[in-house]
Amino acid sequence: MKSVAFSSDGHKLAWSNNNEIILWDVNNGKTLHTLSGHKNLVMSVSFSPDGRTLASGSSDETIKLWDVSTGKVRRILRGHTKPVISVCFSPDRRTLASGSRDQTIKLWDVNTGKLQKTLTGHNKMVWTVAYSPDGRTLASGSKDNTIKLWEVSSGKTRHTLNGHQYGVRSVSFNPDGRILASGSNDDTIKLWAVSTGKRLHTLTKHKKGVLSVSFSPDGSTLASGSDDKTIKLWVIKPLITTSTE
Repeated sequence: MKSVAFSSDGHKLAWSNNNEIILWDVNNGKTLHTLSGHKNLVMSVSFSPDGRTLASGSSDETIKLWDVSTGKVRRILRGHTKPVISVCFSPDRRTLASGSRDQTIKLWDVNTGKLQKTLTGHNKMVWTVAYSPDGRTLASGSKDNTIKLWEVSSGKTRHTLNGHQYGVRSVSFNPDGRILASGSNDDTIKLWAVSTGKRLHTLTKHKKGVLSVSFSPDGSTLASGSDDKTIKLWVIKPLITTSTE
């Protein structure tokens, strides 16, 4: 299993199973649909904010947009030249961002399927992408050890965040969009000020690479999952107010 995602209402769960996606009803545990059509491993799944569409990125270099109610493919997005590792909807659900082994991020119009922009600047694969809550900024983490903050409207880089010693596997904005968390293969999590790109704090309790980070809805807690087979919950506010970096 490469990826799991909840719908925004919490009623549906999607998870990747080799070349397929399983869509579950969380309330009764029953399978709603098995989504088939990718020719290789499904690397990432993401629900649109309204829960009507599911995006999947695959090693077959395509992205599929699925109708959640019917399980049918709405659109197939083609343009990446290597596996698609991460997909994420904008908060207004109009745009989808995708990160790939081809070192690029692409922004797609969800309604038409047309490519809007290709963001270049990373020099190794892009492992993770995430929109800020207001949709104006996109964060990307790469095997090149950096995080980039992009201005969505122009496609220009606002900040390049340096400090991780190995690739960045996951990024997550806090609910007000002021703080970004990044998890890395260097076993650490770093907290960054989005407006300045300044590193605020480094969390160092994991013993292996950090594969996933996610803020709680109120922003008070950060969850992290690691190759050390643990999940840690971090209380964030004291870390920010006592930051020494």
